[in-house]
Amino acid sequence: MKSQKVNVINNSTRNKIKIFKFLLSKINKINKNNVKGFHSFQGRSSKNGKITVRHKGGRVKRLFRNLNFSNKEFKGIIITTMYDPNRSSFISLIFDFKKKQFFKTLTTNFSLPGSLIICTVKKIDLKLGYRTPIYNIPTGSLFHSLNLSNRTTTQIARSAGSYCQLVQKNFKTSKIKIPSGKFIEILNKFSYGTLGVVSNSIHRTIRVGKAGINRLKGKRPTVRGIAMNPVDHPHGGRANGGIHWKTTWGISTKGKKTSKKL
Repeated sequence: MKSQKVNVINNSTRNKIKIFKFLLSKINKINKNNVKGFHSFQGRSSKNGKITVRHKGGRVKRLFRNLNFSNKEFKGIIITTMYDPNRSSFISLIFDFKKKQFFKTLTTNFSLPGSLIICTVKKIDLKLGYRTPIYNIPTGSLFHSLNLSNRTTTQIARSAGSYCQLVQKNFKTSKIKIPSGKFIEILNKFSYGTLGVVSNSIHRTIRVGKAGINRLKGKRPTVRGIAMNPVDHPHGGRANGGIHWKTTWGISTKGKKTSKKL
């Protein structure tokens, strides 16, 4: 994949940078059972229809792809790489030799169709895309799709270009640097990782070019509080500021931690 600046035809393409997905499979009818439609309540409650999250809604329809985020053992081959509208990274269609069936999972960077991938507990010669417990991964390696000790599915490093790094390990626990820069300590026995970096690492270079692209993705306009009237926001009014930062409902936004405990 490569990113390229679009030729200037009008104002919408003046600053647009997009990714040319010429290596992706466009039509694939092998695994249609794992694709289904779903009804999303973007920004609104599913019970009464009231807005619960601002600046969301009005996106295009899309189909949902079921991906395999579990740690069950398999041995398969990559058939093709596809685009997924529900995430920033690409996904791969894999044929499992043991179960004789297809499934989809996140694509590892530089893993091409025809590559062999394995998920196993045993100690083997590790290659790009192999999934194994943390105690089999060498110290200093980069991996993605990390699951915490108390979860059976992957939670960390699943977006495009993200990865974790194994800093230190012993017989029971391991110290890992996650994409946010924090260091966490997890149990080796229950934690798995996939060797490599998540695909589509140049996703951060994209420039949409116009606001209409974000509207198709379900992102509605956001108005600054200082540009509102006093009845609409605590920051509103002729006076430029003069108040500690607050939310629309008057709750202070300073000094509170926003990250969740892992």
